[in-house]
Amino acid sequence: MVRLACIGTNFITDWLLEGIREVEGIELSAVYSRTMEKGKEFAAKYGVDKVYDNYEELAKDPEIDAVYVASPTYCHFKHTMMMLNHKKHVLCEKPVASNLTELELMIQAAKENQVVFMEAMKSVHTPGFKAMKEHLSKIGTVRRATIQYCQYSSRYDKFKNGIIENAFKPELSNGAIMDIGVYCVHFLAALFGMPEKILADAIFLENGVDGAGTLIASYGDKQAEVIYSKITNSKLPTQIQGEKGCMIISECPNPREIKILYNDGSEETIECDSRSNPMNYEAQVFVELIETGQTDHPHLEASVMEMKIIDEARRQTGIVFPADKIREQ
Repeated sequence: MVRLACIGTNFITDWLLEGIREVEGIELSAVYSRTMEKGKEFAAKYGVDKVYDNYEELAKDPEIDAVYVASPTYCHFKHTMMMLNHKKHVLCEKPVASNLTELELMIQAAKENQVVFMEAMKSVHTPGFKAMKEHLSKIGTVRRATIQYCQYSSRYDKFKNGIIENAFKPELSNGAIMDIGVYCVHFLAALFGMPEKILADAIFLENGVDGAGTLIASYGDKQAEVIYSKITNSKLPTQIQGEKGCMIISECPNPREIKILYNDGSEETIECDSRSNPMNYEAQVFVELIETGQTDHPHLEASVMEMKIIDEARRQTGIVFPADKIREQ
């Protein structure tokens, strides 16, 4: 049994814990929060007695095997490194790091300590994503993809009223590309690999945070558009265009409905397991990696490409985080 602790007590953690209820071999054993009061309140929901308000003490606990890191993005590095260096397996929420430098140090620490480190990127572990890859050859040579996730944030209403929450604070390594664009970028990397070049643009709000953006990724023989936004909604699906047809994917973060529209006018619907909460799939993969001792697993490659793409997009659009300057020192 993998004895799991969580760092972070927000709704994302609730979703993950809801997901692991369906996964054998893992259970919540401890909770960390910056305040003991909030930690105890969260732990009580899951019948957990062990609560920490010091993450170094959590790292030293011999009765904890793994940690789910769901703290704000700018904290991912310090929390994850502390856990890895105390030989805890780590499942870290997306985006896995503020930049590539942090991610490379995290991967190095995981390998040195022989523990599993994985980004909690739910989309690529779903049956829908796997089915999409399995059936992609049916549309022939791929020439273009439009990968998009545009979701108007309730926090944006607060932003417009002068209440700036964490999701709209660039000093916390946040913004549209990190919070929501990362789903599209990881999707792109896991599907097609590292592009030969990218062209990036972004829309900025009054406090300097990016609210939306677009990337064009070139692969020589094909081109992909990545479209993301926290300040508008889109009703259009993700699509992949091939020479024999077009594949339509319902939603990038949780691909559940997949349809192929062939050039001859025929259609095919790809059946796959559909769940509103796909986080049990990533938890299952995490447990399997731990049980089989796969510290150098293939999912790390897509996370590295994700950070490379985002770093370059931020360079082109002038998005700089305090964490970038710290790692440069």
